[in-house]
Amino acid sequence: MELLQSELNIGTLGHVDHGKTTLTKAITGVFTDRHSESIKRSMTIKLGYADAVIRKCENCNGPEAYTTSEKCANCGGEAKPIRRISILDAPGHEMLMATAIAGSSIIDAVLFVIAATEPCPMPQTKEHLMIINMLGIKNIIIVQTKVDIVGKERAKEHYKEIKKFVKGTIAENAPIIPVIASKNINIDVLLKAISEIKIPERDLNADPLMYVARSFDVNKPGTDINALLGGVVGGSLIRGKFKKGDKIEIRPGINISKDKKKEEYKPIITTIRSISTSMGEIEEALPGGLIALGTGIDPSFTKADNLVGNVVGLVNKLPPQTNELNLEYHLIERDDVPKQALKENEPIILGIGTATAIGFIKSVKKNKIYVLLKHPACVDKNIKIPILRNISQRWRLTGYAVPV
Repeated sequence: MELLQSELNIGTLGHVDHGKTTLTKAITGVFTDRHSESIKRSMTIKLGYADAVIRKCENCNGPEAYTTSEKCANCGGEAKPIRRISILDAPGHEMLMATAIAGSSIIDAVLFVIAATEPCPMPQTKEHLMIINMLGIKNIIIVQTKVDIVGKERAKEHYKEIKKFVKGTIAENAPIIPVIASKNINIDVLLKAISEIKIPERDLNADPLMYVARSFDVNKPGTDINALLGGVVGGSLIRGKFKKGDKIEIRPGINISKDKKKEEYKPIITTIRSISTSMGEIEEALPGGLIALGTGIDPSFTKADNLVGNVVGLVNKLPPQTNELNLEYHLIERDDVPKQALKENEPIILGIGTATAIGFIKSVKKNKIYVLLKHPACVDKNIKIPILRNISQRWRLTGYAVPV
């Protein structure tokens, strides 16, 4: 049985340098920090992504039966594929919280990574749990990393710190799995837990909606003009399905204004020429996992993630794009940030799907705000929109909003 498309998007969240990227590599075999600046600075600055196939040996019992290799490491027998997953490696640094929020909009489950080498919770550990709680992501596995560095007794103490930290939260009953990712120790236990996550119910009959998390030009420099391929948009279907040949629309699209002081966005109409996963091309894409749509778009529009934050759907079936939002907002309790009502003319950052949108509050009436966006966005009426505010020269997660 060949699994061509992932059933689940699983995000890695947690504080900077707690081992998210190393854990992703242990599961998928892929180092997701492909971006040169990420490598230079030794931290993830863009959303990383990789696929893995979880396999199970029918001759073995317990966690030892679970692997990502075709041969069982325990008995040498065949390990058959049981589930395909996509992992999104989100940055942990506070400056990149908006990127982590963008990634969280398309995940079904979370590997919440907490390193034993530091007290729990660290600042972004707290903020990422707020994201999980805010977006209502219930499938959570807590991964306790770097336990080999601190020793057995400190690892036990740290385990208690984690239990205390998540008590009373959405992650209270999540399993805590200690791993040594660099040596693949306990990764089989983690794979077993991932294989047991329930697949969310998907609405396959709805008009398709896809959030764009990456976009790129696949053509190599010097490619003959007659051999050029159209631009590629990558992301995840939230609902519905796509098939090759579908005529699609990408909103808000591209800025066509020649006046640098003014913006005018035009949606892109194109056709799906190919649908790919890391396993190759498929004829039809369903929700769950990351897909790449080959299109007829000029690749100069898709290169270098230019279309990240856009949405894709069938022509005339997407929510309208707008620069104006009427929102109902809800602030969250934080120990380190004073709870203050939103103010008129205050700048905020909104996480609208995979888009990071800068906005300015033009009016406030009780818990309702009217916001003008710097750039247009395509807003689905059923989403929660995280709000970041500039507090003491730092963008902090302070609440969420819903369209009204």
